[in-house]
Amino acid sequence: FGKTEVAMRAAFMAVHSGKQVMVLVPTTLLAQQHYENFKDRFADWPVKVEVLSRFQSKKALDKVKTGISEGNADIIIGTHKLLQQDIDPKRLGLFILDEEHRFGVTQKEQIKKYRAHIDVLTLTATPIPRTLNMSISGIRDLSIIATAPARRLAIKTFVLQWDAEKIREGMLREIKRGGQVYFLHNKVEDIDRVAREIEAILPEAKVAVAHGQMRERELEQVMLDFYHQRFNVLVCTTIIETGIDVPTANTIFIDRADKLGLAQLYQIRGRVGRSHHRAYAYLITPPQKAMTKDAVKRLEAIESIEDLGAGFTLATHDMEIRGAGELLGDEQSGQMQEIGFNLYNELLERAVRALKSGKEPSLNQSDRHFVEIDLHVPALIPSDYLPDVHTRLVLYKRISAAADNEALHELQVEMIDRFGLLPDQVKTLFAVHELRFKAKQIGIRKIDVYDQGGRLLFEESPNVDPMTIINLIQKQPKKFKLDGQDKLRFVEDMPEAEDRIVALDNLLDALLNKSA
Repeated sequence: FGKTEVAMRAAFMAVHSGKQVMVLVPTTLLAQQHYENFKDRFADWPVKVEVLSRFQSKKALDKVKTGISEGNADIIIGTHKLLQQDIDPKRLGLFILDEEHRFGVTQKEQIKKYRAHIDVLTLTATPIPRTLNMSISGIRDLSIIATAPARRLAIKTFVLQWDAEKIREGMLREIKRGGQVYFLHNKVEDIDRVAREIEAILPEAKVAVAHGQMRERELEQVMLDFYHQRFNVLVCTTIIETGIDVPTANTIFIDRADKLGLAQLYQIRGRVGRSHHRAYAYLITPPQKAMTKDAVKRLEAIESIEDLGAGFTLATHDMEIRGAGELLGDEQSGQMQEIGFNLYNELLERAVRALKSGKEPSLNQSDRHFVEIDLHVPALIPSDYLPDVHTRLVLYKRISAAADNEALHELQVEMIDRFGLLPDQVKTLFAVHELRFKAKQIGIRKIDVYDQGGRLLFEESPNVDPMTIINLIQKQPKKFKLDGQDKLRFVEDMPEAEDRIVALDNLLDALLNKSA
């Protein structure tokens, strides 16, 4: 809700700055609808709005193209025709991509011919995984409209098998309150047969058919008649999926919903419930045995997510299922599975942070976040303390991701509260992580400690004063010695885990006291 309003305001600002605006939409119907809305909205302003779609004659299209290249057209709304080679805007400033999930990577690569010197505004209720990934990682800005319009209600969703009585009941309820009904059947070959079945089930209804293979004028007329409530049931294909706004239509039946994708189902369901009336969506499916496992999962997800504006949540699920795609190429799966999602995100975040601070992104050792500490004693969460493997893994992740000692302390309190007093192995685990913060501050890469002594391996340029190390060696030559340029060895009797932790803590404190 509200995306078109954002687009209109952005377009208005761009036009008033002397720039042209292009609005790319996936279907001819939506192009026509946006054209009418933009024209009405800017009727009192000296803004010239044009449309490029198959509803126009060749002569009209040529005239619009000339207007674009000469700079006479301020706002140009169109389908894929906008991406053709002969479209050459004179002073393009803003490119608006509406219903972005309907465009493939190939089309997005074509948009790049304008990309260098313009702003791009992408609108969608369900962003595709690649775009969502870019937004989450900070490469693109993301803005979510989470506040629904006043009095807007969530759509009630039901999954059912074909039942003439229930279909009649659902349609009759809508028609009796003065509303209209969509019946979506996504096969053009037998759509007329389905329309006749609907007429037989509900003789009181006026039924019409709309699909993408109809002639332009005919399709335009049907949609116009439906908008003006000249009939009350529209049997159609997924041509209505994107952006069609008919506030009086508040019930939709989706035939063979198991054949449609998750984002697609969400989009189609969003064609109803666009006013203050309660809307209903009926997903008609075959018996569960006849559906694939994925189809069942999709239907369960769409039925459970009833909140307003849940498209973002849905898109996140989609990203987890399908992968996030390459950021720069046109591969859909990307290389993420090679290194794992978390490491990939960490590397990406580090590169974005470096670029934002004006540095060159680096993946070398000095940029590592992790300090390896091996005390040669058990430092783990034992299974007899916490039997559930999944919970143990989650806690390991939370401990390693803790930002400071305070966060570690809170985690310890939480674990004692949930699972009882900490065993020695868990205490050692927390102590190792506390030592890691100090070691990272100094610039230590690796620490290895055993019962008779240990060694510290420094980074290339550690944050420690060389005199501090020299003083340590001079005062206790039997205990400390340098091994090469980057290793400090020490000898000490430390039979127990606690002895090793205390000795290492004291040594790190000594290095930190006079650290640069």
